[in-house]
Parts: sequence; C-alpha cells; structure tokens
Amino acid sequence: MQSISPKGIEYLESAEGVVLKAYRDPVGIWTIGGGLTAASGVVTPRAGMVITRKEASRLLALALKRNYEPRVRKALGRVAQHVFDGSTSFDYNTGAIHRASWVKAFRNNNPAKARAKIMLWVKGGGRVLPGLKRRRREEADIILLNKWPAHISIARNPAKPNVAFAGVAIALTPGEIDKIAEGFRSIGYDPGTTPGRISLIAVSDFQRKYDLTVDGVIGKATLSTLQRELDARKSAKKGAGGAAGGAVAAGGGQAVSPGTSLPDPTTLDPALLKWIGAVGGAIAGVYLLYLAWHYRDMIAARIANHLPRTAKFLRSF
Repeated sequence: MQSISPKGIEYLESAEGVVLKAYRDPVGIWTIGGGLTAASGVVTPRAGMVITRKEASRLLALALKRNYEPRVRKALGRVAQHVFDGSTSFDYNTGAIHRASWVKAFRNNNPAKARAKIMLWVKGGGRVLPGLKRRRREEADIILLNKWPAHISIARNPAKPNVAFAGVAIALTPGEIDKIAEGFRSIGYDPGTTPGRISLIAVSDFQRKYDLTVDGVIGKATLSTLQRELDARKSAKKGAGGAAGGAVAAGGGQAVSPGTSLPDPTTLDPALLKWIGAVGGAIAGVYLLYLAWHYRDMIAARIANHLPRTAKFLRSF
C-alpha cells in the first residue's frame, strides 16, 4: 500500500511545526507534536503534557496510517509519490480530500483547474489566512510539478536564537515576521526595531508567561498562543467600545478591559455560587419593589378597573 515518504513527512512537519509541550491552538484546542489533537485518535493532549521528539514522530506516523493515508489512497488511487505526499499534507490540514473538487480536476488531467481548486482552501475561522495561501501554493507545486519548497528541513533543524534575536522554527517570510512583531508589541512585549527579526527577550518573556517551552524560538505553539491572546483582546476591546458608546453590557455589568482574566465559573466553590445566586436574586427583588413604588400611581391607574383594592392600596403611599 502506498504511504507518505520521508520527504513528505519532512514537509508536513515543517508546515505543521513540531511542538513537544501541549499548547492550545488559536481556537483553544489542545495540540501537541505535529499538530495532533484528540481528534487524531492517537493522543489526547492536555495541559502540561510533554513528549519526546521520537514520540512525536511515532504519533504522527500512526495518525497518518490510521486516518489520512487510507483516505488519500481511496480518493486518488495509485499515483506518483510526490502526488501522494502533497495530497496527504492537504488532507492532514483540511481533512477533506474525499470531497475536494480539485481531485476530480486532477484525475481529469486538468492541472490548471486543479491548482485553482486547491487555492480555494485558504480560509480559517471564516477569513483568508496568508499561511494557508502559502501552504496551498506549496502543496499544489508538489502535487502538480514535483516542486518542493526549499524550507522543508526547517522544522527538523529550527533556527537557534542568537544573543539578540529569537529563532524561527517554521517557514516565515520577513513580512510575516514583522506582523508577528507588531502583535507582540500590541500586547506589551518589545520586539525591537530590526526588520524581519524579533527580540529574543520579548519572545522568551512571552513564552514564560504563557507556560510555553522557554526556548526563544518562534514556532507553532508560540504563534497559536499569540493569536489567541490577540483575538481575546480584540474581542474585549470591541465590547468596551460598545459600552463607551452608551450601550450597557448584558446584565448591567461593565465591559471587560483588554487583558482582564476572569475566573472560570466551574472552578468556584458550589456554596459560593449558591450565595452569589441568592444575593443576585435579592438585589433583583429589591429593584423590582423600587420600580413598583416609583411608578405606583401609573400602575394604580392601569389596574383600577380589575384590582380596585390593590390600586387603592398603591395610592395610599
């Protein structure tokens, strides 16, 4: 049976990044190794989990054998090795080769249409992501031209940081690094002013605060954590802007300031939650009584024909 080649695995790991300590991806899903989540069926990442590089390779190979290689074989049949490698990378990232329209175009020997269809798979969270555009271009080149990107070894040999700048463990352009630097700057970590480079101190401090491996290397875990933090602050800022414009947050509360961390309700003591509920109910009851007293004349007028005694009682205050 056809399976992915060592070269294909090397590309896949370079695209996914290999992280040996569990981290949460941009949408909060626990991930480890070469992008493995609980959905892979081979590992259940959890907070604090650490694996070896050898174990990461073993788990990735197991996931490919169980889930992805069979689906690629079924969709394409027997194909050239480079086609199988690039297609496996596509399915590993999307889980959708069985329904991707580019497969039909490829099998009909229409490479131009196949490339165009591959390039439709570039959205994440409803928006086009530059990283996915680059990956789809690379996969299309591998599948259609047997053309491999020059950076396929970068994940196995991540750039080591020097005394001034952070290293990079996945393929990033200088422009993308500059955007990452702006992300660090926006949340209070000084990336420095050198184009295409980011301060080693900034990256290490960020990793330390968010319980990542502190190695001064920008990889999948660091980028995912940074993205989640930026998204969280953007949402909080949007909520704060609405409150400033005159709207009141649900329940009359105030909007949360960017960076504020609220306790998880599931971690609170049940007795405390019960007490909070009781106090909230009492406050609501007092407020309703206040409204009834404040608008007693209006209420009395409305109910006079149906509840004359109650109306008379309200007018007596």
